Amino acid sequence: MTHASTVPAAAEAVPADRARIRPIGRGRRLPTSAVAALGLFVAARLCGCLVLAVVARPSDRRPLLLLGRSWDSVWYLRIASHGYGHTLHSRSGTGIHNDLAFFPLYPALIRGIGMLTPLDGMAAGLLVSWTAAAVAALGIHQVGRLLHGPSVATVLVVLWGLLPHSIVLSMGYTEPVLTAFAAWSLYAVLTRRWVWAGTLAALAGLSRPNGFAVAAAVLAAAVQEVWRMRGRVVPHRLWTGAALAPLGWGGYVLWVGRRRGDPLGGYFTVQRLWGSRFDFGVGSLQFAERMMLHGTRLHFPMALVIVAVGTVLFALLLADRAPLPLVVYSGLLLVVALGGSGFFESKPRFLLPAFPLLIVVAQALARTARARPWHAAVVASALAGFSFVYGAYLVVLARSPL
Repeated sequence: MTHASTVPAAAEAVPADRARIRPIGRGRRLPTSAVAALGLFVAARLCGCLVLAVVARPSDRRPLLLLGRSWDSVWYLRIASHGYGHTLHSRSGTGIHNDLAFFPLYPALIRGIGMLTPLDGMAAGLLVSWTAAAVAALGIHQVGRLLHGPSVATVLVVLWGLLPHSIVLSMGYTEPVLTAFAAWSLYAVLTRRWVWAGTLAALAGLSRPNGFAVAAAVLAAAVQEVWRMRGRVVPHRLWTGAALAPLGWGGYVLWVGRRRGDPLGGYFTVQRLWGSRFDFGVGSLQFAERMMLHGTRLHFPMALVIVAVGTVLFALLLADRAPLPLVVYSGLLLVVALGGSGFFESKPRFLLPAFPLLIVVAQALARTARARPWHAAVVASALAGFSFVYGAYLVVLARSPL
């Protein structure tokens, strides 16, 4: 099934199987399919955490501690408790890790919950992540439902919850927060709620470095809408939404730059000291070559496979004539993963928010479920088994940054 590059305007035909679908508005409740999708998503993540607990038990490692205080989570918790200003020299002595590389919204939410509740930092961080993951699942469902109906939307949510790195959605990381704001911002764009789209894009931009992709999607949709309306008065809400969208990401980057004495380049200097920079994929290709020649641990070739699959899925998304904002958003997340150097094993995590890449797969699996339910059940079970076991491996056994 194909569709136009934005949600159809009033003058455009709507396919029969989507004719009765209406966007959520004031006074409307979430559809039953959204509640069902959320239930399946929560069940998938609970099963993933249960498998992690089983794998962690022989080594006497506490599952909640693994979920709440692993790798980047420790940096966010420190920012939430003490603010910015912490640096750490890398073990190799080649760089200085500065906490200014971490965007502020997630630690601010942790600090806010800690002030309002008796929860400690780790518990507050997990509460934020789990809540954001649920909100993201609902937003993903609504985007899928708007474009392809409730069955595809439900499958889309389940697939997102069963990605190989979906264990991150249960951890004290920022991907759930970014995805929540991104999904609902894209939904607002597709339903032409421009101020909401811009506001949510600004918050997404405060969540993670690659959050700028949401603002870019909103701006691309706004430009497309202005072009479509050429010769007519453009509503002020569109201009307002477009102006709001880049404020979060741009504001933080400029704030870090000013603090570092280089307004435009300071933040990128901080990232380079971490070993992260955009080199058009040269570093990734060199790492892949070394990996092929000398071998390495499982999660490195898996990262290469996942990024390659993501590239294929993006090509399929283009072939499906997906709406422009979804293409821009997913494309930029993929470009960041492909073109950035450093932390090769983290690239699949960077792609977790790129849920539109799963739309074509969700359509195919939904068709299979209608025609051959047993085949779809086998595929879903295989995905679930791999996701749960691999997620436990990443957190408990890999001993490598996510």
